Amino acid sequence: MRWVSSLEFYDDPSAFLDAAEPHLAADPVLTTVIASVTRRHVSDDAQGRPRGEHPRWWVAARDAAGAVVGVAMRTAPFEPHPVYALPMPDDAARALARALHDREEPVGGINGALPTAQVIADELALLRGQRVRVQEHTRLFELGELVAPPAPPGALRVATAADAELALAWFLAFESAAAEQAGRPGTHGMLDGFTLEDLRARIDDGVIWFWEDEAGDRVHLTGANPPAYGVARVGPVYTPTAQRGRGYASAAVAQVSRQYVEQGVRVCLFTDQANPTSNAIYQALGYRAVVDMVNLLVG
Repeated sequence: MRWVSSLEFYDDPSAFLDAAEPHLAADPVLTTVIASVTRRHVSDDAQGRPRGEHPRWWVAARDAAGAVVGVAMRTAPFEPHPVYALPMPDDAARALARALHDREEPVGGINGALPTAQVIADELALLRGQRVRVQEHTRLFELGELVAPPAPPGALRVATAADAELALAWFLAFESAAAEQAGRPGTHGMLDGFTLEDLRARIDDGVIWFWEDEAGDRVHLTGANPPAYGVARVGPVYTPTAQRGRGYASAAVAQVSRQYVEQGVRVCLFTDQANPTSNAIYQALGYRAVVDMVNLLVG
């Protein structure tokens, strides 16, 4: 039987959450990005923060009974402003590609869960006479049983307003470092446009931590996203080159993860599949693979 449904586009993040909340909450690890990003947009709208010039919409795919069976969004402030899609029936994915084509909406990238992201990208490329290229293979992990490593000298502490400028510099350095470790030239620009105001908001949320060594110097940063539907997502995780190999990342991620677990919150994170360092660290801590994802370029 072919999938029969409708696609409902939303410009209002609150309206999208009202429609999609049961679907998002049913598998909150898988839906962590859409849930947390959408909540951030709801908060930004409530505070009157400017929306930016980039595309901003959400979409829910419904089956014949009216139940939401898939979701996607386009909110990324960085080029090429990719669509982010989560699992949905293949027919729904192709219908979304055709809707984007009919809207004459320029779409240069599709990110998200496999195989849905690939189905959307392939259909869109077919309609437009373009081709699809893989930019990055990623993987979503969830913490199982935490295996805490021996802690290096020093201690973890939550970031304060006084840390904002260094935290921003390390956020922006993270992408280059991750690309270098993965052997990939350049970055995908996910933090392009990330500002000191954005960073301060995260500090206010209490979701940035520094590891300080015995001398009180900041030698590592671990960030996270506030929990959505009982799931927190760790990242970015950054250690300056001169401080690497001393166990700071393992210890910091373990301690941040433990804090969430003790609050009854599940913990997840993403890795670049081509980065052997991060994949080894997180699996040693007890993180287990949930789903493979991909960043695709269409053009």
